[in-house]
Amino acid sequence: MELEVRHLRVLCAIADTGSLHKAARELGLAQPSLSTQLRRIEQALGAQLFVRARTGCRPTPLGLAVLSRARPLITEFTAIVTETRAAAARATGRFQLRIGATASRAIPGWLRLLRARVPRIEPTLQMNVSANALLGMVAAGRLDMAFVHEVEGSPLRVPPGLCLRVLLEREPQFVTLAADHPAASRRQVSLADLAGDRWMIDSTVDGEWDALFRVLRAAGLEPEMLHGDYLTAYSLAATGEVVTVSQPTAHPRPDLAIRPLEGNPIGVRLLLAARTEAELDEVYPQLEQAYWAVAREAPAYREWLEDAHRHTRPEPVRAPVPAPCTRPMTAGLPTP
Repeated sequence: MELEVRHLRVLCAIADTGSLHKAARELGLAQPSLSTQLRRIEQALGAQLFVRARTGCRPTPLGLAVLSRARPLITEFTAIVTETRAAAARATGRFQLRIGATASRAIPGWLRLLRARVPRIEPTLQMNVSANALLGMVAAGRLDMAFVHEVEGSPLRVPPGLCLRVLLEREPQFVTLAADHPAASRRQVSLADLAGDRWMIDSTVDGEWDALFRVLRAAGLEPEMLHGDYLTAYSLAATGEVVTVSQPTAHPRPDLAIRPLEGNPIGVRLLLAARTEAELDEVYPQLEQAYWAVAREAPAYREWLEDAHRHTRPEPVRAPVPAPCTRPMTAGLPTP
């Protein structure tokens, strides 16, 4: 067996996550397949690279030495691929862009704006509930960039070498409840108003379950929490069976109410990740334009933004463009 770049990425993913299960998820592989690859790599090198334990995987001294050589090789290979694709795009006048994203209502408008610009960009889209998995795919060269949400209190695992652009430092998360819920008549809903309700949360979204659990516990509440995807959650919320969390850009439906939570206890950071600053510069203005367009179209969010602007001047909501390749602090919630 000859070692290839993909094998080096496997080793780095295991080291970065500390877990075969987590590494397999980020690489888009089944865990048995990843375990088999690791055994073959170790057999090819003739030594054990990781110590497997119930608490995870950690590199052996030889594993650390291999990783120290692997990381710069991966970075250099990725740069070659990026520069070659960019040169080919300039030659043809059309640039294909592989985008990954967690759910956001800004995505359709962003794609339309990219297709309308000159030179034209032809984007493809891959959705994933795991922001960490998407970041890993960008680092591995399987995606060009990813628009992700980072849940407050649950930092993402950002692979070395990625550049980040903050679209919004802190987006408040709202609550979705039945239109005839007693609290739906209020402009803002307190967690105490929902003390008797069951919550439904998609625990496959990185950081989601833990964030809500922390917020509810801090408020002295221990409601029943159910696991389910958000399409199911919205359907059940409409009948009054559960309440759930939603992005503020969600549009209300006749049978649902979208309301801010008092004190804005739940927040996410909105991030665009790529391998180079130049790639971010190419598409960030269109993403920003698309996001604020859907923000203005969402009645509850528009009202919240206007209130924030009145109480915090100037520019209370938009985050300034950060320094190159910043690290994030805060992944996200789909919208109905």
